[in-house]
Amino acid sequence: MNDYQSEAQLEEALIERLSGLGYERVTIRNTGELEANLKRQLEKHNSDVLGGTVLSDGEFEKVLNHLAKGSVFEKAKSLRDRMQLTRDDGSTAYLRFMNTEHWCQNEYQVTHQVTVQGAYKTRYDVTLLINGLPLVQIELKRRGLEIAEAFNQVNRYHRHSYGADNALFQYVQIFVISNGVNTKYYANNRRQNFKQTFYWSDAANNLITGLEPFADAFLEKCHVSKMIAKYIVLHESDKLLMVLRPYQFYAVEAIVDRVKAGRKHGYIWHTTGSGKTLTSFKAAQVLMNLPKVDKVVFVVDRTDLDDQTTKEFNAFSEGSVDGTDNTAALVKQLAGDTPLIVTTIQKLNTAITREHHAKTLDKLRRERIVFIFDECHRSQFGKTHKAITEFFEAAQMFGFTGTPIFAENASKNEHGKRTTKDLFTECLHKYVITNAIADQNVLRFAVEYWGKLRSKDGSLSDEEVAGINTREFFENPERIEQVVDWIIRNHDRKTHKKHFSAIMCVGSVDGLLTYYDAFKRRREAGDHDLRVATVFTFQANEPDKDADGQIEEVDFVADSGTGNEHTRDRLAACVADYNEMFGENQSVKDGKAFYTYFRNLSKRMKARDKADEPKDRIDILLVVNMFLTGFDVKRLNTIYVDKNLKYHGLIQAFSRTNRTLGQLKSQGNVVCFRNLKEATDTAIRMFSDENPVETILLEPYEHYRDQFNAAVEALLAIAPSVDSVDGLISEEDQLRFVKAFRAVMRLRNVLTGFSEYDAADLQLDPQAFEDYKSKYLDIYDRVKKSEDGEAVSIVDEIDFELELIQRDEINVAYILSLLNQANKDAAKGDTSESEKKRDAALNLLGNEPQLRSKRELIEKFIRDYMPNIENGNSVEQSFTTYWASEKEKAIGGLCAEEGLERDAMDLIIKEYKFTGREPLPDDVVAAMIEKPRILERRRKVKRVAEKAVAFVHQFEEGIGAV
Repeated sequence: MNDYQSEAQLEEALIERLSGLGYERVTIRNTGELEANLKRQLEKHNSDVLGGTVLSDGEFEKVLNHLAKGSVFEKAKSLRDRMQLTRDDGSTAYLRFMNTEHWCQNEYQVTHQVTVQGAYKTRYDVTLLINGLPLVQIELKRRGLEIAEAFNQVNRYHRHSYGADNALFQYVQIFVISNGVNTKYYANNRRQNFKQTFYWSDAANNLITGLEPFADAFLEKCHVSKMIAKYIVLHESDKLLMVLRPYQFYAVEAIVDRVKAGRKHGYIWHTTGSGKTLTSFKAAQVLMNLPKVDKVVFVVDRTDLDDQTTKEFNAFSEGSVDGTDNTAALVKQLAGDTPLIVTTIQKLNTAITREHHAKTLDKLRRERIVFIFDECHRSQFGKTHKAITEFFEAAQMFGFTGTPIFAENASKNEHGKRTTKDLFTECLHKYVITNAIADQNVLRFAVEYWGKLRSKDGSLSDEEVAGINTREFFENPERIEQVVDWIIRNHDRKTHKKHFSAIMCVGSVDGLLTYYDAFKRRREAGDHDLRVATVFTFQANEPDKDADGQIEEVDFVADSGTGNEHTRDRLAACVADYNEMFGENQSVKDGKAFYTYFRNLSKRMKARDKADEPKDRIDILLVVNMFLTGFDVKRLNTIYVDKNLKYHGLIQAFSRTNRTLGQLKSQGNVVCFRNLKEATDTAIRMFSDENPVETILLEPYEHYRDQFNAAVEALLAIAPSVDSVDGLISEEDQLRFVKAFRAVMRLRNVLTGFSEYDAADLQLDPQAFEDYKSKYLDIYDRVKKSEDGEAVSIVDEIDFELELIQRDEINVAYILSLLNQANKDAAKGDTSESEKKRDAALNLLGNEPQLRSKRELIEKFIRDYMPNIENGNSVEQSFTTYWASEKEKAIGGLCAEEGLERDAMDLIIKEYKFTGREPLPDDVVAAMIEKPRILERRRKVKRVAEKAVAFVHQFEEGIGAV
C-alpha cells in the first residue's frame, strides 16, 4: 500500500470539501452529458426570462451555436453578456450565462474526469461549473510531484482538446493547479509561462498553499464568482484574460470599502514591479460604477507616463480612457460625461488655477470625484496637492506608491517635511519588496560594488578623495575610462551576451557626456560593439547636483531658447549618432521635438519585450535622472550606477532591473561604481518592512559556486558519465536526470552573471556540461515526439527550461563560418584541422536547442552539397541557395499536403513572423482550397497552424546574418 496520497485520493478529498462548501456533485462523463447538464442549468438560472418553460432542442441548438463562436477572449465577453434568443413561438428571451452583478446568485456544481475527444482523448481532473459552464478547471498531481507538471498538462489540453466539440471548455476563466501541498491559480491565457501563476494569500500576504485551505478561501462559491465577475481583466489590445493577484485584490477591495464608507483618503504601498497599473485600473473601473461616485481621475506626475499609462488603461478596456493632449481638452473632459480620465498633475493644476477655466469647472467643486495618484511618492508634496484639495471640496484621494515617503526620507520644502501619511492618511494595504520576492513576482538583486578606484598617484581611495572634491574626482576622465573598461569587459556576462539591455545612471550631465564620449571613442577604435544611447535635459548644471542622493523630478525641455546652449548642442550631436545608428530622423530643436525623441527612445527600449530585432536594440541607455522611476522593461536586467543614490531614489533605480521574465533572467544586476553599500542596506530596511537585507540581495559568488558543485555531485550520482545517461531506461530515472541537470543549469545561469565567475572553480568543466546537455536534449526530443495526448511520458510534464542553454550567438551563420573555415583548411591540405572544425559544427547541431530542428537539413547540406562547392564559392553562398530551395520545397509540400492556397499561406507565415501569435483559425480556413466539414475543421485548423509555426521555427529563426 502506498504511504502517500494518490492523485485519485487527492481528487476525491477535494470534491468532498467542495461539496461541503455548497457545490452540487454531479457525474458528467463526456461532452454530450456536459451539454445536457448545461441546458438544465441555464433553464434554472434563467427561469425568470423563460417564464418557467424549458428550452426546446432547436432553441438550445441556437444557444450552443452562440456559445461555440469566437476565441477564448471573445467567449469571455459572451459569458458576461446576455444572448438574444428568438424562441420557437417568435418571442424573445435574453439569456444570462452568469450573474456578474450579484455574483453569489448563480448555480454551482462540481464534477470530475470529464472525457473529451479532441485530437486525442483527454480526461480532466476536477471541473467547477457555474450555471452549467465549466469556468474553473483544477488539475492535480499527487503529492511529491512538481506543480509545474499540472501546468504543462493544462497546456497539452489547450493543444489537444479544449477546442473540441462546441469548445465549452474554452469558457474556463481560471485554472487551478495543485499537488496538494502547493496550489496556484492563473487566468485562461495560453501566452503566459509558469512564472505567471500565483499563490493565493490572506490580506496580510501570508501564503495559502495547501489545497484544502485554498479551496476554503479561494474556491468558496461567492469568492470564486467574485474573482470571475469583478477581478478578471479583459486586455483588449492583446485579446487575453488577466486575473488579479491576491495583494491586488485586497488593495482594490480596501479602496472600494473606503469609498463606500465615507470620504477618508488612503494609500496603497505596493512595491515597484508588482503591477500597480493593473491594480489602479481595476480600482478605477470598479469605482466609476459606484452610484455615489461622479468621476474617477487617474493622475500621473510626468509627461512620459501620460502616454504610457493611457495606452495601458485603454488596453485593459478599449475606449475607456480619452487621453488629454492639452489643458483645454482636460477641462472639457472634466466638465463632460467622461467617467474615467487619465491626465498629468501638471495639466490638472493648470486647469484649476487658470481663471478662464473657473466657470466651466465650478460645478465640479462639490461633486464626488475620486482621484487616484500613480507614484504618489514623487509629486504630491507641494503647492499642487494643496491646490487640488482646496478646489475639489468633495474629492477623495488615493495614492499608489512602491516607496512611500517617511520622516527619514522626506525632503523639506516651504510646507516643511511632509510624508505620504500626512497627505493620504492611512495605508490601506501593504505589499513590500520582500513579499514580492517570496511570491516570485519580482527578482532579487545581485549588487556589486566597484568603488575602490584609486586617485592618480594611488594614495587615496574614492571616499577619501570625495571628501576633498567629490565632483572633480568622480568626473575625472581617467577614472571614467577605467569604468568604461570594466563595462566593456563585463557587459556580455551581465546581460547574457546582450540578450538584455542595461541602464547607466551618472551624477550630472557633464559626467554623462564624458562617459558618452569615452564609449563612442572606444567603439570607433573597435574595442566594443555596444550601442549606447542617451537623453538628458539641457539645463544649466548646479554644483554637485546629486549630492543628496535623491532622484530629481524631470522637467521636459520647454521652448527653444531655454536652458544651457552648450549641453543642447551636445545632446543634438548624441541624437545625430542615434539617428545614424537606427535610421531615425529625430531632433531636439524645441521642447516638442525633445519629447518626440524621448518617446522614440522609450519605445525602442520597450520593443525588446515583444520583438527582439538585434539591429534595433539599445545596449546601454545613459541617463542622469530620466528612466530611473516608472519605466518598466522586462528585457532590462542591469543598471550601472555612478551616482549618489539613497532611500526611495535608490530602490526605484535598482528596481528597473528586477521584472520577472522566464528562467534566463534569474536576478536584477546592480553594479555600483561608488560605495553605496550603507545606502543600499538602509534603503532596503526602510522599504522591506524590517525584513532581512539578505532576502532581497543575492548571496555572494562563493555561495552559488558551492551550491553548483553540490548539484554536480547529485548529477554524477545519477549519471556518473555522459554515456551512462543512455542506460537510464525507466522514465523515473530519466526524470531524476532531467531534474538534476536542470538544477545544474539554473545555478550555472546565476553564476555566470557574477564578475568573479571562473569555470575553473566548478566541478563540471565546460565540455562535460555540453556533453550532458546533448543527452538532456535527446531526452527532450524523445518525449516531445512520443506525445500522444493519452499516454504522455511523465518526463514531458517537466519544464526543460531550454532558454537557459540557448546561446543566441550560436546560430546557422556561426555554423557556416566553421564549415567555411573547415573547407579552407581542407584546401590548404590541413585535413586534421578541417575535420576538427567540421566535427565541432556537427556537435553544435546536437547541443543547441534552436538548431536541432534544422539539424537534418544542415547535415544533408554537409554530406551532399559541400563536397561539390566549386573553388571561389563560399560555403555561405552555396548554403543560401540550398536553404532557399529546401524552404520552397517545404512550403510547397505543406500546401500540397494540406490543400492550401500558396499566397494565403505565405500571408499566414508572414503574419506569424511579425506578431509571434499563432495563426487565427479563420485565416487558416480561408487558406484551404476545400473547406472541411464542421466536425473536421478544428482538428485540421490546429494541425495546419502547428505546421506553419514549425516551418517558421525551422527555416526562419536562429539563422543569423548568413
